[in-house]
Amino acid sequence: MTEDKNAIPKVLVVDDNEHNLELLLAYLEDIDCDCLSAVDGTEAVDMVRAHMPDLILLDIMMPKMSGFEVCRRLKADPATEHIPIIMVTALSELGDIERAIDSGTDDFLSKPVNKLELLTRVKTMFKIKHLTDKLERTLAYLSEVESQINS
Repeated sequence: MTEDKNAIPKVLVVDDNEHNLELLLAYLEDIDCDCLSAVDGTEAVDMVRAHMPDLILLDIMMPKMSGFEVCRRLKADPATEHIPIIMVTALSELGDIERAIDSGTDDFLSKPVNKLELLTRVKTMFKIKHLTDKLERTLAYLSEVESQINS
């Protein structure tokens, strides 16, 4: 049961608007993390599968595939369902929030994004992801020990 406590978390930022993308990436410079970016839903899914980020900041209204669909696909896949997703959107209608929750998002932020709110939520998601990963490793270890005892 090894754990790399020095691993730098990876964040995938997905937004089709170049200005929004650059702003989120600039905000994240205040946190010790590696940032990846994608400009549409299809590229986002490919990036997730290739890099397995620790967190995804996901715009909703994008070409090729909406953030709702990206979130649904990632949460339906056992390999990626554990990756926290924060939807970042200008949509604020109750129906849009319900669709985001129904698609599996872990949290959401409204645009324009407040830097302090973004950084606080990202740090919180990193903590949750770290604890979830640690729990999964512990359960796997206990299962291994149990099978050794029973054999």
